Parts: sequence; structure tokens; C-alpha cells
Amino acid sequence: MEEKILKNCRKGMPVLLLVLLSYVAAIGLCILGAVWTEEGVLAGGLVLALSIAWLSLGWIFLCGLKVIKPQEALVLTLFGKYVGTLRGEGFYYVNPFCTGVNPAAKTRLKQSGDVDGQSNGALAAAAVAAAGTEAAGKKISLKIMTLNNNRQKINDCLGNPVEIGIAVMWRVTDTAKAVFNVDNYKEYLSLQCDSALRNIVRIYPYDVAPGVDTTGDGVADEGSLRGSSEVVAQRIKEEIQSKVSDAGLEVIEARITYLAYAPEIAAVMLQRQQASAIIDARKMIVDGAVGMVEMALERLGENHVVQLDEERKAAMVSNLLVVLCGNRDAQPVVNSGSLY
Repeated sequence: MEEKILKNCRKGMPVLLLVLLSYVAAIGLCILGAVWTEEGVLAGGLVLALSIAWLSLGWIFLCGLKVIKPQEALVLTLFGKYVGTLRGEGFYYVNPFCTGVNPAAKTRLKQSGDVDGQSNGALAAAAVAAAGTEAAGKKISLKIMTLNNNRQKINDCLGNPVEIGIAVMWRVTDTAKAVFNVDNYKEYLSLQCDSALRNIVRIYPYDVAPGVDTTGDGVADEGSLRGSSEVVAQRIKEEIQSKVSDAGLEVIEARITYLAYAPEIAAVMLQRQQASAIIDARKMIVDGAVGMVEMALERLGENHVVQLDEERKAAMVSNLLVVLCGNRDAQPVVNSGSLY
């Protein structure tokens, strides 16, 4: 299905003025026909009948008037056949029997442009009912919209359950494909977002893990959901775009909005992260302590402050390491006697 843009229909204002003038003329002819009928003029009855018929049915032509605001489109069908799309702001006139088609008009998702909430929904329904125009709810927005699906619980490549949520920026590029190629393009996009998210997340570990290949080149790398969020988001976007192109949709950007371990393993993983942090800190402390001990022994030897044999050096090293690597402040013991 290819989109057809109706370009020669910007005649809304002339048609509106013509219909209004014809109504004024019909009222005048109706009065004149009534006068002629009273006077016995033969044409009076015919003029009166035609005037009444126009006053009764002339409003049908007003149904062909369509107002399109910027970044809006209206897909029109005539007795089930696709006629074309009104695209671009303006006052249009089309066949009054054409109807607008938008299967996703009443779909409410967690995305911009949709009403989500009982009070807001009631106000929106009242406003549409007061407007009294069917086309108002059938117009397709061409603006960039944001879809924020519910968080999903997905197992990463190591089998750990994680909760993740994404926000997808998208817009309609081909109104004919969006309306006729899929049943409901908003629900279709939401489903494809969930599927693409699940397909990509299960390739990566939550955090960097040894021996994991996330790129598919057969070489282990350091890709992870937490550390490679930009790469993961780009792959999710490409995966969604490959699925929604036939629906006339363009995915502009995809971003990870929430990422965490599932509640059932969050506490255990937190302890694991704390243990890893403690081990890394201990390694740094030990490396620094060894360097300080070496420096102390070298300085003592260079300045000939004290002469220590190997046994006393070992004792000094042990004491310094205990002081430098301990978690608590050292309690020194002062020796007032000889070292030997």
C-alpha cells in the first residue's frame, strides 16, 4: 500500500462561502416561491419545493470540509476504497461521503499524545463529543512521540533476572502503511518494542563477565547492560526499526530508562558487589602498604639510622603491614629496653 497525497483539495473556504450563499439564496427563493404559490403562479410550487429540498440536504456538502493542523494527516476512504491522505495544514474540501480512518484513534498507551487517566480521559471524551466532528478523532499525528512501555523482567545471558524499561521516540512516516498494513500501529509498535527488548537483553550480562561474547564475533568482550547502555540502546533501536518499517513507522531513538536486578536476587547481588569492592580495596591497600614498607627500609638503610639484621627486618615488616593494613587504629607498645 503506497501513500497518495491529495494536493488539489485546498478549496475549503470557497466551498464554505458558496454553501452559505446558496443557503441565503434558498431562503429567499423559498419565500418567493411561497408568494408565487399564493398568487397562483405555476412556477411557484416548483421553486418552493427545490428551495426546501436544498435547505434540507445542502448540509451534506459541509461534511466534506476538513481542517488539518500542522503535523497532522487524515487518511480518507470512499466506500472502502483508499482515496488518499490529506497532509499539511490547511482548509480542505473532499467528497462529503469520504470517511477518515485511524484504527489507533482510541488506543491509550503510556506515550505522549495519549490520555492516560480516568479524569483526563473523561475530559477528553467530553471535548470530542462537544466538537461533534468524526474527523477530529481520526487524524493521525505526525509529531515525534515517546512510548514508555512497562518494565519487563528478563533473564540476561548468565540467567540472572533483571528488570529493564525503555523509552522509544518514534513517528509515522507513511500513513497508508500505518493504517492498512497493520491492525493497530500503536499496539503493533508496543509489541515489537517488548520483543526487541527481550531479544537484545538476553545477549548481554548485567555487569561485565569473563568469557561472554556479546557482539557475535566469537571473541569475549566487556559488553554489559550497565556499562554499554549506549550500544545496547542502539541495537534495540535497530531491532525495532527492522520490524516496524512495513507499518510506516520510524524509530528515532531508544533509551534505557530503568535497569536493576530483579527483587528476588537484588540483595544477593548487592552483597556480591560489596564483596568485590572490598577485595579491590584490600588489593589497593596491600599494594600501597608494601610500597611504603620498601621505602621505609630503603630510607633507613641509606641514612644509616639503624642497622637491622634479616630477622629484625622481618619483624619490622610484619609490624608495619599490620599497622598499615589493619581496619582499626594501632595500639603501639613502647619498648624502653634494648632491641636485642
